Amino acid sequence: MVVSPEVTVSRGEDAVLNCSFTHPQQQSYSGTITVKWARAPDSVFFSCSVRNESMERPTNCSFPGLKHSLHGDPRRGELSLLIREVQLSDNNEYVCRVELDRQRDYREKKIQLHVKGNTTRRLQCEVEGNPLPKLVWLLVSRKMMENQVMTTQTGLYRVTSSVPYSEEEVLTCRVESKLGEAERTYPPSNSVVVKTPLIVRGLVTVLLLISAGVIVYCLRNRRAGASPDPVCENVGTMNDRLQRSSSPAGGDVELQVAHSLRSV
Repeated sequence: MVVSPEVTVSRGEDAVLNCSFTHPQQQSYSGTITVKWARAPDSVFFSCSVRNESMERPTNCSFPGLKHSLHGDPRRGELSLLIREVQLSDNNEYVCRVELDRQRDYREKKIQLHVKGNTTRRLQCEVEGNPLPKLVWLLVSRKMMENQVMTTQTGLYRVTSSVPYSEEEVLTCRVESKLGEAERTYPPSNSVVVKTPLIVRGLVTVLLLISAGVIVYCLRNRRAGASPDPVCENVGTMNDRLQRSSSPAGGDVELQVAHSLRSV
């Protein structure tokens, strides 16, 4: 049996505890292979089995979205454990164990998992507008300290700003321009707040970046005399949205706010 004695990852990342084995009769063995993972000394939290001669998927070994899954196929000697989004509480010594023929033959080895908690996570807000809008970060009901905010102009009409983010914090990116105001809060709620005059030319768009795509909320206000009907659109990816958008033209105003969470 071969393992990685120590595995080190940052909090929030996925960890793979590598473990593999070989058996003299691995090709001819027709019995059951049982994989068990435990936190030392003997607290078993994961177990799955598969018959070596079977072509079926292993039972209770891998399900998308679960905290723990088998990372490999025991019939090929692969016993590695996938731990999704590790936390500091996952720091521990783990035991990889394989059982053949109902525990008559078993092997096990220990692995130490180290989770680093010093990774800096920052919440990023991207803003587009002509003229360039003002951006303010709010933590609950007060402004954040200026020395915590990193703001750069990344284009003629675009500003990118980021602030440190810790779990359980509620942060709001607020943008102000002559078009009006727009803001977005993270973690996201079911509503978006957009404040704008009744008669404007242009488009107000608030974008929330999520891992698999983008949810877009928009409020279109027509020229004077037309009623402002709210319109809501869903866009597949952020890249697609940006490729199809152009810089604000003269006389028109466009304001975009985008949030994304990243680790640095």
